Amino acid sequence: MEKIEEQFANLNIVKRSSETKEPTYLLGIDTSKTVQAEKGSLVAVLCSNGSIRIYDKERLNVLREFRGYPGLNGVKFANSCDSVYSSCTDGTVKCWDARLASEKPVQLFKGYPSNIFISFDISCNDHVICAGTEKVDDDALLVFWDARINSQDLSTTKDPLGAYSETHSDDITQVCFHPSNPNMVVSGSTDGLVNVFDITVDNEEDALVTTCNSVSSVSYIGWSGKDYKQIYCMTHDEGFCWWDLNHLDTNEPITCLNIPDVREVINVKEGILDYLIGGIYHEKTDKLFVVGGTNTGIIHIMSCTTSGLVHVTRLQGGHAATVRSFCWNMQDDSLLTGGEDAQLLLWKPGAVEKTLTKKDSMKIASSVYQRVRVHSNDSYKKRKKQ
Repeated sequence: MEKIEEQFANLNIVKRSSETKEPTYLLGIDTSKTVQAEKGSLVAVLCSNGSIRIYDKERLNVLREFRGYPGLNGVKFANSCDSVYSSCTDGTVKCWDARLASEKPVQLFKGYPSNIFISFDISCNDHVICAGTEKVDDDALLVFWDARINSQDLSTTKDPLGAYSETHSDDITQVCFHPSNPNMVVSGSTDGLVNVFDITVDNEEDALVTTCNSVSSVSYIGWSGKDYKQIYCMTHDEGFCWWDLNHLDTNEPITCLNIPDVREVINVKEGILDYLIGGIYHEKTDKLFVVGGTNTGIIHIMSCTTSGLVHVTRLQGGHAATVRSFCWNMQDDSLLTGGEDAQLLLWKPGAVEKTLTKKDSMKIASSVYQRVRVHSNDSYKKRKKQ
């Protein structure tokens, strides 16, 4: 098999999204897990204007748009159907059918009074939804729902199964279920803690498998390693942490890597790194990669080893401003990226772009800044490791 590093280096733009009437930042991307040969794969994109756009993956044209929902956070397809989910600051998690033109959600998962949801995920078997809240009063909650459709109860609104309230002391910015075990979920918070839970256990204290401390506000979390027994996180001041859960019951240290500020240590070969975006675990090669970028739209891919991060390649000539989101497809080794220039790009190894037009940088002033993550060297004070 061609080395994965070479595949990344050979990524070229094959398609750019067509212009839309209202340019927005593209804050989140996910692709449908079901592939219907006659209809093709779908892409859901979270936009900064409070809408979710559904694209045809190969043509990148907008098929439909669910508009008018300010305060959405995250976008995720179900694993077994074309339902699209997003959490909302209005205290709900919303679900749309991506193949229906109706803008109205087909299901609404309601939280408890005063809940403001800023993160969520759905388990790999589509049975459970978990959403994280902003801290209100003294509470930051992880709220759970049964996501299954019950033929006996066709109600479109669902109440929670319950909540965890004791394990985070500040906004819960990230929730991520295990890729193959529907009972394991990890959460990250501005309190710096990354908590792993087994939700089959009855009470919260016993359900908590372990707590890792990033010592900074968590911006991204994911699973990696053989059988996905490792977790990693990125922080709002561009730190990176990587832990091995295999070492929980041994004398080996659980921390594989801890870099307080990746920008200070990474050599990106005649360039700079301004921010981290997320991670890619490549299952076939058992390798973890970190994705970052520059304010001018260059994307950097770095490989992760226990001795540090190593720059693999840069992707340029695509975006003209900060890149906010990406989605890697393991099946065809393609990459989707979205940015503050309102562009959605599809990259494939060795591909040739069908249309060669690079947009000028587009800055969008507005209330966008109120809820989206703004990268800046001084946006978060450096926190010393205690």
